[in-house]
Amino acid sequence: MISDKKAALDQNAILSRLDARKSEAKYHKDQSVYSQGDPADCIYFMRAGSVKVAIASPTGREAVVGILQAGHFCGDECLTGRKWRLATVTALSECVLVRLEKAGVVRALHEDSAFSELFISYLMARNIKLQENLVDQLLNSTEKRLARLLLILANYGKDDRPETIVPKISQETLAEMIGTTRTHVNFFLNRFRQLGFIDYNGSLKVRRSLLNVLLHNRPQSESGDSG
Repeated sequence: MISDKKAALDQNAILSRLDARKSEAKYHKDQSVYSQGDPADCIYFMRAGSVKVAIASPTGREAVVGILQAGHFCGDECLTGRKWRLATVTALSECVLVRLEKAGVVRALHEDSAFSELFISYLMARNIKLQENLVDQLLNSTEKRLARLLLILANYGKDDRPETIVPKISQETLAEMIGTTRTHVNFFLNRFRQLGFIDYNGSLKVRRSLLNVLLHNRPQSESGDSG
């Protein structure tokens, strides 16, 4: 993910050199970018906004597997030869996405060393994040999984001030992302607020003190960590 303004400018400069057919489009909140099972014929680069990535089972049960923000690519499964989308991508806020034709991206990966380096670095960083998410899901308590997710969504580490989580994400979505129920998410959000780790008054702000939940093993409430 783009970490600062300079990186964003560098990535946009590299994208501008692609000879792939490009088209930029705006998406409204809750608008679908593409759906699971659609033809996988292009890649998207996110200039602004956030989207959620969800996968549905044959029975219709849906799991949110990621939140992507500005600087991310999505739809890159088409580069592996897959013909159909593996997931559904939906805007969580007002978004601006650049559509890149598959053939042009493949050509750039072979001929443009700067773009190739950018894309490979992105894929490596994303793979590391996926491994971290798997470890988090397997080894951490519900409380720690939620704390880690909130810190990630708040872009923890950019500065010391509380960061408003944008876009507004429902408790149901948070529950889907950490593999628990809305009841447990509500329980721990209330606990975090009581302890001063978050502010929640119309918008959700995360304070750096929430990191204490990840750094220290604290006794879990019997009613709060069964999910």
